[in-house]
Amino acid sequence: MSGWPALDRFLQTDPDDAGCGGAMELLHVYAEIALADPDAARRRYPEVAAHMRDCGPCAEDLEGLVAAIRVTVADG
Repeated sequence: MSGWPALDRFLQTDPDDAGCGGAMELLHVYAEIALADPDAARRRYPEVAAHMRDCGPCAEDLEGLVAAIRVTVADG
């Protein structure tokens, strides 16, 4: 490790990563699918899945949205 963790993470980023903007554009769709079948969401949107693996803040947004959808569905 070079001592520059941010640079190291950047250099190891999956080239298929959608980036924050691309992931946020699809987040609501990805969350709906991921709630029902996480593997299907990863297969359908691999660029979003790659981003969620690498970006903690976006992954937290996804978790929050999935939780909100789950509550909404439960309240029916």
